[in-house]
Amino acid sequence: MAKKYDAGVKEYRDVYWTPDYVPLDTDLLACFKVTPQEGVPNDEAAAAVAAESSTGTWSTVWSELLTDMEFYKGRAYRIEDVPGDKDAFYAFIAYPIDLFEEGSIVNVLTSLVGNVFGFKAVKHLRLEDIRFPIAFVKTCLGPPSGIQVERDKLNKYGRPLLGATIKPKLGLSAKNYGRAVYECLRGGLDLTKDDENVNSQPFMRWQNRFEFVAEAVQKAQQETGETKGHYLNVTANTPEDMYERAEFAKELGQPVIMHDFLTGGFTANSGLAKWCRKSGLLLHIHRAMHAVIDRHPKHGIHFRVLAKCLRLSGGDHLHTGTVVGKLEGDRASTMGYVDQLRESFVPEDRSRGIFFDQDWGSMPGVFAVASGGIHVWHMPALVTIFGDDSILQFGGGTQGHPWGNAAGAAANRVALEACVKARNQGRDLERESREILEGAAQHSPELAMAMETWKEIKFEFETVDKLDIG
Repeated sequence: MAKKYDAGVKEYRDVYWTPDYVPLDTDLLACFKVTPQEGVPNDEAAAAVAAESSTGTWSTVWSELLTDMEFYKGRAYRIEDVPGDKDAFYAFIAYPIDLFEEGSIVNVLTSLVGNVFGFKAVKHLRLEDIRFPIAFVKTCLGPPSGIQVERDKLNKYGRPLLGATIKPKLGLSAKNYGRAVYECLRGGLDLTKDDENVNSQPFMRWQNRFEFVAEAVQKAQQETGETKGHYLNVTANTPEDMYERAEFAKELGQPVIMHDFLTGGFTANSGLAKWCRKSGLLLHIHRAMHAVIDRHPKHGIHFRVLAKCLRLSGGDHLHTGTVVGKLEGDRASTMGYVDQLRESFVPEDRSRGIFFDQDWGSMPGVFAVASGGIHVWHMPALVTIFGDDSILQFGGGTQGHPWGNAAGAAANRVALEACVKARNQGRDLERESREILEGAAQHSPELAMAMETWKEIKFEFETVDKLDIG
């Protein structure tokens, strides 16, 4: 009689390495960059990742006989070399959809980036990409409004939106904070925002800030005849506090609130997105803490995965870096995950860091927010890189203007409209950038001064996290 159960340790590749497996349309697919410990074969390391992120454990257990392990297990089905890295390889793993709770990004990440990242047989591990099957996508609520509905609500078409983070980000009283918001909005910006660490500190309690900001928004709207808004940060220590702040923003008639989706957590984010959909508010998402997770090229989670997860969890805007500003960001890689935010279908494209086709179905898109060390000289490149469905957000690049916030905002608005007009005329914005901006500055002293102020400011540093394209 055949022996059906044998206690003890067996190699993972005996069960979880399945090179002949053809993934199903309903499988969730993941690509990991794996750097195994010395002496661990690649197929064993890949199988270990598949096992420890799905059904496996270090030992054979008798309760495996109580279920269909063949049905539920993750499968390492392909291994590829990483160009330019002889120590690492790509492991492609397929997970049956039944492993995950419907619509729960929390559950997906708990499996894929849980204990497996502390596994001793692996020196480094990085989740490079996920293919969410359309069957899973359809269980997620996604953005509360999305790009088109937001444009309709704000009555803004045919160009990127303009924003600014209020500076200094910490230390202003609520009244002075509201004054800074008003000056930016009346000068020509569409939106202003709380920075990520503006919550409810002793110098500016959240309710006072919300009241003065609402007054500023209303006054700027009356003076300009344009719809304005400010991202009121409702991120808080408890979910109850978060919802209290969101409800107050709604009572004040404000169009948009803000959440730190990583420090706040995906549970809080999905709940808030659901509330925003029901309440009719837009949801701006900040990504504080992302570089802790995504910047190391060999370990962690690539931001393209976090961006996909955010679109599914819910948000109308997401910070994406600028490519040209002060923050980390390879151009091809950045545009790869910006497409994941906005498009309905994104094909595999290794030159942009995209490992799988991704079908988003009818899920609304998310505005890409370019923010971090940008000023008017960057405007032609930003319009070229990010296109119309973006928010170009200048902090110091608005409020650092020698003539004040309103003048800085006016300079940004003139530069943006000049670039959009030139683009629509078929001109090459990046090649003709100086000529386009100098032409516009002849009719705008605010822009001329901004160009003079920031003409020598550059952020030319080597990108740490580069695409693996050889």
